[in-house]
Amino acid sequence: MDETTVQLLCPECAKNWQVSPGELPESTDLFHCPNCHASRRTAEFMRTDRDLKTLKQLG
Repeated sequence: MDETTVQLLCPECAKNWQVSPGELPESTDLFHCPNCHASRRTAEFMRTDRDLKTLKQLG
């Protein structure tokens, strides 16, 4: 069985990576980029609307 992941993109440093939605805080909670440590709502790191929807459903 494949594990579901969401794609993230840092709005400040443009780091692009993917992670399991269960490893992320809620979409409205603060999240920190592991590369540049920018702090924003988790939703702002979602690369696409589909990633955000997946986070809200499975996170």
